[in-house]
Amino acid sequence: MAKVAFLLAGGFEDSEMVNPYEAIKEAGHETVIVGLEKGIDCPGKQGTVSYTAEIGASEANAAEFDGVVIPGGGAPEALRVNEDVVRFVKELNDQGKLISGICHGPQVMISADVLKGKEATSYIGIRDDVKLAGAIYKDEEVVVGDNIVTSRTPVDEPAFIREILAKLS
Repeated sequence: MAKVAFLLAGGFEDSEMVNPYEAIKEAGHETVIVGLEKGIDCPGKQGTVSYTAEIGASEANAAEFDGVVIPGGGAPEALRVNEDVVRFVKELNDQGKLISGICHGPQVMISADVLKGKEATSYIGIRDDVKLAGAIYKDEEVVVGDNIVTSRTPVDEPAFIREILAKLS
């Protein structure tokens, strides 16, 4: 079974965390919530759910994980400016491990400079940023570009989850 990090900060899109998190756990994989600091509370932007960071980004060792999920909403904006978050995602990419993001999640991938030459999608509001980061942008419900899995919005969650689980098996 795989060990999957969920990169989280306050303001994430609730369903984009809850649904992949529950599906990955139900599939028998280990999940770890990685926040800006261990023990920090991360409430969703809709107010329906909140999670506590199990480890801080400074403690996250890419060698111990098989992949990462980056939910969208406002959280990626806070995550992408943290050098430990960026290092963690870069190291996962260097090791060819799964990096997945939905909605605004690819903002973290942009800051980690892992999208060059890879097919990707995102929320339309950051489409140009994804393109400028060197990705081959596709407006599709889910796009798999090597080790990168991306989706656009909560409507795309079933396809996003399906492709993550396929990569983990």
